[in-house]
Amino acid sequence: MARIPAAVVAASGLVGGFAVARYTGKRPLGGVVLAGAGAVAAREWRQVAGGRTAAALTVAYVAAFAGSHPLAKKVGAWPAVFGVAGAVAAASVGATRGRR
Repeated sequence: MARIPAAVVAASGLVGGFAVARYTGKRPLGGVVLAGAGAVAAREWRQVAGGRTAAALTVAYVAAFAGSHPLAKKVGAWPAVFGVAGAVAAASVGATRGRR
């Protein structure tokens, strides 16, 4: 069975976590989605690129989540979420390309 790339998992976690929190009205539930996807992505990053790269990408994932909040005040919620999700996906692809 083919694996889902960590870049897709991470971006989906950011977008999905926001969507769940927004549409259920339960921010902790969105946090569960965010954390779950982050854990899956981190595991894949570690397997593919090693611990240091996985740690750096995990920090980028958390920073993207945190950074989306002030960014949303300037560009709107959805554009901010899609922007940071794209940035994390790009960083993931860049850091893991050719390693598998």
